[in-house]
Amino acid sequence: MNGTMLQGFSWYLPADGSHWKRLEEQAATFAYEGITAVWLPPAFKGEKGPQDVGYGVYDTYDLGEFNQKGSVRTKYGTRSEYQAAIQALHAHGIQVLADIVLNQRLGADGCEEVRAQEVLSTNRGEAVDIPRTILAWTRFTFPGRNGRYSDFTWDWSCFHGVDWNERTKQKGIYLFEGKHWDDAVERIENGNYDYLMGADVDVNDPRVYEELVKWGSWYVTNCNLDGFRLDALKHIDRNFYLRWIAEIRKQTNRELFCVGEYWGRTSEELLAYLGEERALSLFDVPLHYNLYRASCSQGNVDLSKIFDNTLVAKDPIHAVTFAENHDTQPGQALQSFVQSWFKPAAYALILLREAGYPCVFYGDLYGMPNGGNIPAVQELPLLMEVRRRFSYGPQHDFLDAPDVIGWTREGESEHPGSGLAVVLTDRDGGQKHMYVGKHHAGETWSCVLGEQSDTQIDAEGWADFSTLDGRLSVYLPEQATHALEHDCILRRIVRETAEDTEEMRL
Repeated sequence: MNGTMLQGFSWYLPADGSHWKRLEEQAATFAYEGITAVWLPPAFKGEKGPQDVGYGVYDTYDLGEFNQKGSVRTKYGTRSEYQAAIQALHAHGIQVLADIVLNQRLGADGCEEVRAQEVLSTNRGEAVDIPRTILAWTRFTFPGRNGRYSDFTWDWSCFHGVDWNERTKQKGIYLFEGKHWDDAVERIENGNYDYLMGADVDVNDPRVYEELVKWGSWYVTNCNLDGFRLDALKHIDRNFYLRWIAEIRKQTNRELFCVGEYWGRTSEELLAYLGEERALSLFDVPLHYNLYRASCSQGNVDLSKIFDNTLVAKDPIHAVTFAENHDTQPGQALQSFVQSWFKPAAYALILLREAGYPCVFYGDLYGMPNGGNIPAVQELPLLMEVRRRFSYGPQHDFLDAPDVIGWTREGESEHPGSGLAVVLTDRDGGQKHMYVGKHHAGETWSCVLGEQSDTQIDAEGWADFSTLDGRLSVYLPEQATHALEHDCILRRIVRETAEDTEEMRL
């Protein structure tokens, strides 16, 4: 079956401590929809306790088990509920990826005096002032956990620097004396992009590295994880992750699928990070931006170049494709939300093609009532079903026009009724003359999304496939359309929203 990942959260989920329970209850539905892996949000205790999304890391050993930062539970629930959700997902054949954040720590238990030098925020290699003694929030003793699982405590020597001087109550970027920013990080932005926020972890300090390996092995073993989503790769020494991933795989004797967030806008950046080792996959950020620009261009983007400069075009094996995530949704620092009229096309471009490992966003699947009252993408369940059941066989691209593009899949015998044709446009409607395979000659293919008339496959395996202005059309062999679980509902939805879609496009 085609693999499909789900990002199992969005940024503005209610802080009700119930999300692990929701995911446990949804496990059967995920499997039915064709989800093969779920990326779970950071499960450990954050600086803001039950309100923390998870990226303000306080204690990575506290998965909602200890009374720290104002609660036992995290935003998503307790450790036992977390493990129950993982167990339920596994019971339905779904892999579990844990989101891990190793770059920063926040919410320290105490301050320390330490010599440091303030550096420019725009150039971390240029000093603002002479070294002086500051008061830094760098003591992490985790009194609520009291040494359970690990007695390691953190002090200033475990970090490169901080962004706050408690003595002067001043914000800045302070590099500790005797420390230096890591070299194997993004070096164009801000001179050195090691520092991001809070207390910046020195991952190459031998004691820190040993502790992070110990924790990683503990986490995988105790929670039965299948892999990781790695946060903020631009800010962490690349060589650290190459060592760390290899060591965790060795100690746990697990393959551990790893996908990293390297927010680079060019495929060259991503390929350079992957290097020769190819130790992990990366999210295809350039493709996301291509989709975003197409949705905002009012039809002025050349769709024939939609895959230009993308990771999926250069290295499909290591490309995790996505239309949206928690960082791109409205209100976030990387806001680049694909407009709703183009969202079905964006998902077709990642779900119905053979290259890449697509990741569906929880907010698109279920809506974001707490993030701008954004509704679910109503076409998404059908597109996921088409991927699961019918998106197989050789692919033929017809990406040869700026405004109307398409592709086909021939299908394969192992998946009865498989094969498809896709046509989409960001401007005026039109049609594509496309090849679906000689073995389909004489068949009738029906439009299951897009409200177009049936089309007949000629003796050579070709047919005309049409779409309306600013729309997406998906065709399947007629025999397949009768077996679709989502078809009838979707046809009604499309009819009711066609005018609204066109209005949004304009």
